[in-house]
Amino acid sequence: MPLRRQAAPANSLQFVSFLLLLSSALHATGQDSGSFDCHFTVGEQKYDLSNLAGMKTVTRTRDSPPSTYVDEVTFDLCGDLPQVEDREPEDQCPSGTRACLTTINKKGENSDRITTVIPVAQSSSLTPETSALPSSKGVSVTFHGASYPPSSSNSVSQSLKISLTCAESTSEPHFSSYEDGQVLIEWSSPAACASTQTPPPKQDESNGGSAGSGKEEDNTPIEGVGSGLGFFFLMLLLAFAAYFALGAYYNYSTYGARGRDLIPHRDFWREVPYMLQDVIAHLCSNVRTRRSTRGYIAV
Repeated sequence: MPLRRQAAPANSLQFVSFLLLLSSALHATGQDSGSFDCHFTVGEQKYDLSNLAGMKTVTRTRDSPPSTYVDEVTFDLCGDLPQVEDREPEDQCPSGTRACLTTINKKGENSDRITTVIPVAQSSSLTPETSALPSSKGVSVTFHGASYPPSSSNSVSQSLKISLTCAESTSEPHFSSYEDGQVLIEWSSPAACASTQTPPPKQDESNGGSAGSGKEEDNTPIEGVGSGLGFFFLMLLLAFAAYFALGAYYNYSTYGARGRDLIPHRDFWREVPYMLQDVIAHLCSNVRTRRSTRGYIAV
């Protein structure tokens, strides 16, 4: 009986660790905290806010004699804000900002002075949250940003919450409040109305209802999953290719390996056929045992 070589425990543990790291990387790839393309689903309702894309600016005024403060919020639902050309870098939010709160001080004939610049929503920490409005038809979208002031022990986490109400026409966004680091903007638009299934055409009453016996057409959209499955297998293939390439390079540069010795964890891969053979033999033996005892009752 030929002797089978036992796989080295260290190699097996290294391979298991590699698979865990691979699964974590694939999971992180599928969940990008900074991605939001204005298409999302809340429950069974689908929303498309692409018609509201683009830079929007809302303001509010606070009187503090002898000065007046103007709070200005510039945001873009579907993308990052561009840099303002006629402003100094320190007077505007950095690149990668979705919503920027700027406070401008106005006093008499003096020139305006920017006193506060807060990136309330940034792509690096966006973590978009969507939910249905409890009291009316619509949806709320919340974006997150870093804490402000960044180097203070009393810093407050910043965020932008947009309450979108379903309406027949699009209104101008309204700066409602800024409390506890969250900017609240109220907006109404047809884009806030959840998309539903297209209703079937009305029956022709002149036919005496004969059209009602026909089969109704199903207009439910079919969502394809092939692209996501293909992306997963592509990432899996690339990860294995990188594993063998980096492992071969490591064995070559560290141990001066050649030929088959370049294969990472070679002892483990050599044992894989025997492992599969044992698994198949075990399954077959269980199936044969069940078939032999089926239909008989012990006396």
